[in-house]
Amino acid sequence: MIRAVESAPHVSAPVLAAYSYCEAVTGQQARNFAYGIRLLPTSKRRAMSALYAFSRRVDDIGDGALTGDVKVARLEDTRELLTRIRDRAVDEDDTDPVAVALAHAADVFPIPLGGLDELIDGVLMDVRGETYETWDDLKVYCRCVAGAIGRLSLGVFGTEPGARGVERASEYADTLGLALQLTNILRDVREDGEGGRTYLPSDDLAKFGCSAGFSGPTPPEGSDFAGLVHFEVRRARALFAEGYRLLPMLDRRSGACVAAMAGIYRRLLDRIERDPEAVLRGRVSLPGREKAYVAVRGLSGLDARHVTRRTVRRRA
Repeated sequence: MIRAVESAPHVSAPVLAAYSYCEAVTGQQARNFAYGIRLLPTSKRRAMSALYAFSRRVDDIGDGALTGDVKVARLEDTRELLTRIRDRAVDEDDTDPVAVALAHAADVFPIPLGGLDELIDGVLMDVRGETYETWDDLKVYCRCVAGAIGRLSLGVFGTEPGARGVERASEYADTLGLALQLTNILRDVREDGEGGRTYLPSDDLAKFGCSAGFSGPTPPEGSDFAGLVHFEVRRARALFAEGYRLLPMLDRRSGACVAAMAGIYRRLLDRIERDPEAVLRGRVSLPGREKAYVAVRGLSGLDARHVTRRTVRRRA
């Protein structure tokens, strides 16, 4: 059973300033994520913002306009910083606010910081331009860049005492991360294609005549692009169904946070399913009012109860 600390000890002014910096980064760079974590109590929200700010730094190195060698060097420097945090060699007087905040969060909560090593490994795959022939190949990447974030987050959320199946909580958190990442990949196929990247497995692309990739507002000539999207949507839905088994294992506010973030992505998936070519015309997103509805639904526990009933019926 994973238990998170519900209330943090006294937080000094330098640490509070570091957390404020991380919360600002989160609010500016990750609206969906920020929308979900606002449902958490203060100590958990701060810890999640520290995790996000560190992860954002890693992602920004991978996405930046640097040479591959420079990116690799900077990612390894970031790994060394993570080692310092893990070894408790960062204190509140450090000049790096992200390091200060993450070090404090790791003292308060049982965060498995090795997940951030996995994130760095995943971004190194991007830097090296790796491609993925099968879904099993792509899962390795998704587990590094998203499944690991699910497991890190679980360290902050904790699990409820006596929850059934709690020994599989980390597995479900990982699977939910895969569901979110596959949704991201579908949403960003044109943007990635214009950057010379295609994340979807080459086996799937070939099956639907899409091996030429995606770099414009229309599907490749002669392809079954809608068939490809619907195939990947079904895969993502199966991952969501499995990952949502985590919700009944969390306390109310942590469950609401997860339900809100995952719910936003599930609704993005619904939109993509209804109009597959929308992802080639622009970025698919939800309006603020719909995100608010998802958050209220999560906080009320409706999503958790709905998923629990479906899981029971499926097992029966």
